[in-house]
Amino acid sequence: QLQASGGGSVQAGGSLRLSCAVSGVRFTDYDIAWFRQVPGKEREGLSCIGTIDGEAIYADFVKGRFTISKDNAKQVVYLQMSNLQSDDTAVYYCAAIFSLPCTLRDGVNGYDHWGQGTQVTVSS
Repeated sequence: QLQASGGGSVQAGGSLRLSCAVSGVRFTDYDIAWFRQVPGKEREGLSCIGTIDGEAIYADFVKGRFTISKDNAKQVVYLQMSNLQSDDTAVYYCAAIFSLPCTLRDGVNGYDHWGQGTQVTVSS
């Protein structure tokens, strides 16, 4: 089970940290990714991280602004977001892919466990 939290409302230029708590499974059996979605658009991948090696991948449009990290002891993956802009407004989801290195190339394919989503709203 994945539980996403940490969303909220923030002014443009502000920061938020999202958390994805993983329970009921062995954390290191999965790699974890963050996606977001706005109404009428496909869910887009932002970043993912290997829970064993910590290798992180970022979509080009978040590089330098978003940082993914993990706490294996707590079984939590974080997404630190800074310099947020109005087009970052979306519902943010975490997702897990089993026993494979995470990737953003294939969209949501392969991610078979999803959190419920947390709303991020950025006002200008």
